[in-house]
Amino acid sequence: QVQLVESGGGLVQPGGSLRLSCAASGTIFSIHLMAWYRQAPGKLRELVATITAGGNTNYADSSVKGRFTISRDNAKNTVYLQMNNLKPEDTAVYYCNLDNSPRYWGQGTQVTVSS
Repeated sequence: QVQLVESGGGLVQPGGSLRLSCAASGTIFSIHLMAWYRQAPGKLRELVATITAGGNTNYADSSVKGRFTISRDNAKNTVYLQMNNLKPEDTAVYYCNLDNSPRYWGQGTQVTVSS
């Protein structure tokens, strides 16, 4: 059974940084595409970034390019999202996902950017 557990969220001031982690279990992590999504209050869940099994990255949300970095450590079965220069509009619950599948979601971690 696949399990995804996010951590690293919190309250941060505008301009600050956070690093989110998502630990995967129950699957051969290294062969899967991993993704980060976010859902702001009153909005639909949206794709933020993906990283392939080979380490190729894509940022679906142009507003995060140059500020967010997705990475993975296959030895630790973990995917990361480094978020720098955070803005209030980045406030959301962040979820990791395996293979962009609707079946595989973590519980989410809250990120709040506020002064």
